[in-house]
Amino acid sequence: MQVLLINGSNHANGCTYTALRQVADVLEAEGISTEIVQLGAAPVRDCIACGGCTGKGRCVFTDDCVNGIIEKAEKADGFVFGTPVYYAHSSGRLLSVLDRAFYAGGAAFAHKPGFAVASARRAGTTASLDAVMKHFTINQMPVVSSTYWNMVHGNTPEEVLQDEEGLQTMRNAARNMAWLLKCIAAGKEQGILAPEAERGKRTNFIR
Repeated sequence: MQVLLINGSNHANGCTYTALRQVADVLEAEGISTEIVQLGAAPVRDCIACGGCTGKGRCVFTDDCVNGIIEKAEKADGFVFGTPVYYAHSSGRLLSVLDRAFYAGGAAFAHKPGFAVASARRAGTTASLDAVMKHFTINQMPVVSSTYWNMVHGNTPEEVLQDEEGLQTMRNAARNMAWLLKCIAAGKEQGILAPEAERGKRTNFIR
């Protein structure tokens, strides 16, 4: 089993990474392999709703990291998306990546558990978590919970390491992720497969 962790921060080893590292360490102790992918500081375009990805499983734009993320997602069993808080909301780069990856390659994420992590100096964490987690709930993904909302506070990695409750929350979420992945694997061994969703019904409120 493998969990893919996405670091939506510009800083490879900053506060968001510090939180994700706590998660990865616990998962690895549980026998689950991990990969932390850092999106970096290069520009990432937003989805333009062109529809060119329909039926292809890949975005039509090939000059950034999105299709690579989809390829990794196809092999992963679970996901953790980490975001710093900028101006009281999540990273625009991360949201652009997730919008395009889920729109083009949603099948790679469906029915696989995930959770989001937010890192902030002070405020904006709950709004950031809400924006990221909407990708899970529209795509049939089990959302992994913890013992508090998945956030850490600090202006530097050293300060994040002083947020004992925040780090505890990360570790508990990781343990719940490991437990759920093992339950899913056991279910598959017993022939319990993911349900097939109904499709085709769309209600427009302006006619």
